[in-house]
Amino acid sequence: MPQITKKGEVKQLVLEFEDNNLIRELLGEFDENLALIEDRLGIETHTNGNLITLSGSNNAITTAKSVLEGLYHRLRHGEQITPAEVDGTIRHLDPMMPVATRANARKKAPRKPRTKTAQKVLVKKGPDDAAQIRTKKRLITGRTKLQSDYLRTIDKNELTFSVGPAGTGKTYLAVAYASAALELGLIDRLILSRPAVEAGERLGFLPGDMREKIDPYLRPLYDALYDMLPADKVELGLESGVIEIAPLAFMRGRTLSHALIILDEAQNCTPMQMKMFLTRLGEGSRMIVTGDPSQIDLPAGTRSGLIDATSLLHDIEGIGHIRFTGKDVVRHDLVTRIVNAYDNKEEKRQSARKKTTGDPA
Repeated sequence: MPQITKKGEVKQLVLEFEDNNLIRELLGEFDENLALIEDRLGIETHTNGNLITLSGSNNAITTAKSVLEGLYHRLRHGEQITPAEVDGTIRHLDPMMPVATRANARKKAPRKPRTKTAQKVLVKKGPDDAAQIRTKKRLITGRTKLQSDYLRTIDKNELTFSVGPAGTGKTYLAVAYASAALELGLIDRLILSRPAVEAGERLGFLPGDMREKIDPYLRPLYDALYDMLPADKVELGLESGVIEIAPLAFMRGRTLSHALIILDEAQNCTPMQMKMFLTRLGEGSRMIVTGDPSQIDLPAGTRSGLIDATSLLHDIEGIGHIRFTGKDVVRHDLVTRIVNAYDNKEEKRQSARKKTTGDPA
């Protein structure tokens, strides 16, 4: 029964459910469904056997009660419950509640892990606090502090942007993380994508069918994949569709659930293409977006979707941002010096423009 002591104080409500097996499904894996209700409604919960205690404002726990009882009823009738159904039920009962109380939810209750990838941390602590991740073929260790931060950021966020020059491990580490997640069964599919933007050459003049024309653009993804997993596993994954490598244009109209999706060379996306890609994110999925803003091959005057997205989405919860510099280049030492030379030239160009025109770009 509800217990109210004084006006304005927190109300508590205890719910009792009969079937212990259905309770486990109601709460979700690692209590992800309950964590979602806490987050959306700004309440605190406590479970004890078949009892769930709700603490919060009167309106919030009344909504939570309706959500839980409705979902339990659906489970009793053979339906399956996922976080998407939980979120939809909350929105249906009170469309304004998820937005209005999200800030309060973070203050009242610590966030619980929502997905298997969040619960089972793939990134381990190695020597000198370096981040490590293990795949079938090798143990990968972050070579710079920012590389270690990158792996940990992927582990914590549903969407990660990785920006920086060539040779900093943006794609390689993303594929390493994805390969480890796939091997452990934390995701059902691995999807690797790139925009097929011609860098001075035309697809139509390349020999072969469509796949043969596109494969050269995706070759770096294949190379990283074969470096992480045995060749037979890669071939089997490609044949079965568990591993998919496709141009960005092939993503339109899809919803990608229980997958890890990597968009490489994202500096060559337009803002509309980037929006299309990011909105493919489905339930239980993660995205990693990598790119080098200094190597944009888009037509003159076309704004890069990567630059647009990192500027627009920099303060959104659940999105991580890593920005590499020439100091993080781990290829041949000469590559580092080349990157630094180009960076210095660009800095001088922008500084001169700012002095003469007042335009920071």
